[in-house]
Amino acid sequence: MTSIRSGSPTEISASSGEWLILDIGFANKARSCGLMVNDEHPTELRFNEAVEWICRFILESPGPVNLVIEAPLSVAFDQTGNPAGRSIEKQGGRTRYWYVGLGCSVMVAALYLAKAVAAIRAESEVRLFEGFVSFKARDAKSDHSRDVELLREVIRDPGDFPGGIVAPQDLRMTDSDRLESAFAVAGIDTGVPPVILRDGQDDSG
Repeated sequence: MTSIRSGSPTEISASSGEWLILDIGFANKARSCGLMVNDEHPTELRFNEAVEWICRFILESPGPVNLVIEAPLSVAFDQTGNPAGRSIEKQGGRTRYWYVGLGCSVMVAALYLAKAVAAIRAESEVRLFEGFVSFKARDAKSDHSRDVELLREVIRDPGDFPGGIVAPQDLRMTDSDRLESAFAVAGIDTGVPPVILRDGQDDSG
């Protein structure tokens, strides 16, 4: 089984290994995934193409691979056992909780990707990071290539984006919330990764 673990905030630098940045989608026919490799130009792929490409890249990589997925990679539950939002998922009066709508869809897609990566038995270590590009203008059309570029800017120069890296312990809304890997339910407990955060309305990068 491929070694997959949560990355750490200190590993978010351009020089810490190979970088795969994925804006994941889960569509039958559309090219719903945006993928960027290191500093290369992003490409848009169908879900199965993205999974196959990422698995092949990890198999062939001689060193660690940092995999950023723009989807919820951790989940929170309140003290009664009901799903709870995470701190990054509320901005002013707007919310984008992991357990509602699109959050659920892309989390399932990420789970199937993680399962495929675990099954290839690669020698390289895979470090997981969650990407979060929000909150976009309400009428903005999704741009998968632009989203991965925004995340790459934070990785390249973290100091230019105060608050752009959110440590796992800062994801709880309240101290009593239980935080865990989104993949634990499938027996792939990678731990809770840090979040690389970028405002989807920020064009300053």
